[in-house]
Amino acid sequence: MSGRKETVLDLAKFVDKGVQVKLTGGRQVTGTLKGYDQLLNLVLDEAVEFLRDPDDPLKTTDQTRPLGLIVCRGTAVMLVSPVDGTDEIANPFIQPDGA
Repeated sequence: MSGRKETVLDLAKFVDKGVQVKLTGGRQVTGTLKGYDQLLNLVLDEAVEFLRDPDDPLKTTDQTRPLGLIVCRGTAVMLVSPVDGTDEIANPFIQPDGA
């Protein structure tokens, strides 16, 4: 066994592709993954942050602001997903009214 720690995620397949990153505290950013390390620190280029709803800070709005080149600390990264190939679906666990 090698002394090098491997990350849980294999981010090599996402390099130079669009990713969506959710961070602790409710922030959500999309951009092109340019690099990463074993601590899950991410470098994103052409990053765009989705602004949060002033009434409910846990929800994001359609409003965005450009950030450019950013580094996301690995301790703050909660979720990394590709931008291409993902669709939002209806929650299958919500019970219809009257059930």
